Amino acid sequence: MRTRDWPIRSKVTALVVVPVTALLALWIFATTLTFGPALNLLSARTLLYDLGRPGEAVVTELQRERRLSVVQLAGTSELPALAEQRQRTDRAVTELRRRVDGKQLRAAADDLLDSRVDQLVTALAALPAGRAFIDDRKVDRAGAVGLYNGMISSAFQAFAGMANLTDPAVNRQALALTTLGRARELLGQTDALLAGALTAGRFAEGEHTQLVQAIGNQRWLTESALADLPEAGRSAYQRLTEGEAFTRLRTIQDTLVVADRTGRPPVDAASWQASYDAVQQQLRDFELAEADGLADRSVPMAVRILARLAAAGLLGLVAVVVSVLVAVRVGRTLVQRLSGVRTAALELAEHRLPDVVTRLRRGEQVDVAREAPPLEYGHDEIGEVGRAFTEVQRTAVQAAVDEVTLRRGLNEVFLNIARRSQGLVHRQLHLLDRMERRVEDPDELAELFQVDHLATRLRRHAEDLVILAGSAPGRGWRNPVAMVDLVRGAISEVEAYDRVDITSVQPAGVLGRAVGDVIHLLAELLENATAFSPPDTRVTVTGEQVADGYALEITDHGLGMSAAALETANQRLASSPEFDPAQSARLGLFVVARLAARHGVRVRLRPSGEGGVSAVALVPSDLVTAEPPVGPDPTAPGAAPAGPDRRPARTSRRGAVPRPRTGRNRPVAAGAPSAPAAGTPAADAPAGNGSSATELGDHGSPAAGEAENELDGLPRRVRRTTPAARPRAAVADSPTSRSPEDVRRVMSALQAGTARGRATVVAPVAPDAPGPASPAATPGPAAASETPTASERDA
Repeated sequence: MRTRDWPIRSKVTALVVVPVTALLALWIFATTLTFGPALNLLSARTLLYDLGRPGEAVVTELQRERRLSVVQLAGTSELPALAEQRQRTDRAVTELRRRVDGKQLRAAADDLLDSRVDQLVTALAALPAGRAFIDDRKVDRAGAVGLYNGMISSAFQAFAGMANLTDPAVNRQALALTTLGRARELLGQTDALLAGALTAGRFAEGEHTQLVQAIGNQRWLTESALADLPEAGRSAYQRLTEGEAFTRLRTIQDTLVVADRTGRPPVDAASWQASYDAVQQQLRDFELAEADGLADRSVPMAVRILARLAAAGLLGLVAVVVSVLVAVRVGRTLVQRLSGVRTAALELAEHRLPDVVTRLRRGEQVDVAREAPPLEYGHDEIGEVGRAFTEVQRTAVQAAVDEVTLRRGLNEVFLNIARRSQGLVHRQLHLLDRMERRVEDPDELAELFQVDHLATRLRRHAEDLVILAGSAPGRGWRNPVAMVDLVRGAISEVEAYDRVDITSVQPAGVLGRAVGDVIHLLAELLENATAFSPPDTRVTVTGEQVADGYALEITDHGLGMSAAALETANQRLASSPEFDPAQSARLGLFVVARLAARHGVRVRLRPSGEGGVSAVALVPSDLVTAEPPVGPDPTAPGAAPAGPDRRPARTSRRGAVPRPRTGRNRPVAAGAPSAPAAGTPAADAPAGNGSSATELGDHGSPAAGEAENELDGLPRRVRRTTPAARPRAAVADSPTSRSPEDVRRVMSALQAGTARGRATVVAPVAPDAPGPASPAATPGPAAASETPTASERDA
């Protein structure tokens, strides 16, 4: 039995119950041992009156029937007195059987007495058969005497079984009375043998010897019984033996002992009969009187034993009750005090310490003495444990305070470093924006685009530190932004942006206050999708309106995740746990969880149908608006009013389709130069890189070329045959001078292109005639305006 894992209440209960149960069992055992003798003494009266008296009557009647049976066998005729005696014997036997079948006698008798009573009843059942043998003279006088002697012996064995009392003196007296009864029985055997010899006129063979043995045994038993009788009993018996009948009977017995063994007994039959009847009756009366006195003495003795038993039992019961009360009280006190320590420990571990840590993280001040009050549980060992636990509690709370203070300081350090890096990156983006607007060489412009893309990713990583430090990034928008522009902005912050396809994005917008965080969230999911999928696979983005908001799904075709890993990741995304530095490999999930919790966005990962993982981001309805109109804010000063003669230029964000790969064997990396042919698309520059698609030179706006470069909804920067891109002579060691006309022409072209890129994309056209400003003819500036520039991203 393992008791180590038992609750403290069970252990204390076991400590209390086991000794108390043992004490109670000992008390019950002692009470039973004392109560048994008292019941034995009380049962002595029942045994006397239900077995002793009826049994003694049966013995007396059997002795008389035995004498008459021997006389009849010694004579030649039937004795009418024998028939009458048999009737009296039967009545005595019937009464005895009625008494021994009663419940009181059987309840008072033990196993030994029960068996001996059964033997007596069985012996008496053979009486009718013995009588038949006697009537048919099939037995002699010795056989008849033996038949009755067996029945009477069974009766005396039952009487001896009654003498099983617990009091030694009373038990000795009962055994002495039984012995006197046996001596009286031997006197009856002598009478039967002598009556047969007198009737027959002589002793039969062996009768004299049997008679002498009976006389000797009777005298020996009488002397033995007198030694065990009390003084009063011995004196009373001594007075009986001094009487005339006893003296005459002893004289006749002495004569019979020395008589001829085969001749006629030398005694007078009448004198013997008179002496025998007197002595037999006196002995019987003496035995019955002594038995009554014995029964009367056993009752007071039993009452005294019961009184002592009651006193001892009551004291024992009081002791048991007191022991139980003390044990229960002490045990309950121990359990309550230990339970108090346990409750305080659990309260600290499960509620108080986490609450202190939560409050500390919220920036509240915590009083250690108030949060860890001393535990008072006395001055014993439990009290010492309570005081030790108080110190542990204070140390734990203080450690929590110190830890949160340290984490807060580290967060401040991280936030400071991130803010500095963020500021430098913003300045770098502004510088790149200005450089992109001044550069005329397409190759240099492509390299600037790559640097711009790297700076954009650096900005996102700096924002990761800001988010993990518990702060909000500095980027924000005042007005709603179209959902497709958010997706493009997120794609522009991913390294493998050229592997991302926008399949379909239903029209919608996002409030300006959530634009930056949603872009960052989508960028982290896209980064994971491209990082954990083969480089030759595509990552698709879809968006649609749902009942609870707007769902954006990002699907990759990688190896996927196990069910357990998906469950763990989804739990982390749903609960926004505290950042654990040991889980730095899952940094993106922490950032996504923080951003999602900030705006109520629900993000969940699930297996995709074709292998890989699908990430679903559900933007809540309170952040989703209608898609904003294309072009400048109509409320801004200087904006052209919209009217029936003005319509929006074509945009590729409605119903965007995957980018076709015809004519190319592999995706072109960001900023990689293409073949220097006029009218062909330049390298795939990332959307939202801080520049609008400007055209240099005086060639106008070739609509067909620009339409080819906007097949997936992202703007394409196209190389033009500008003065800077035309073939030049070899560069001399010393710079050649330009004429003022050339300088003016270049600056005018740059200014015109920049003006066209920033101008409104809405142009008046005739209602019925398409012109150059129709949706099919002006994709360049319109498409470029959908992706926020570096200045707009940093607003």
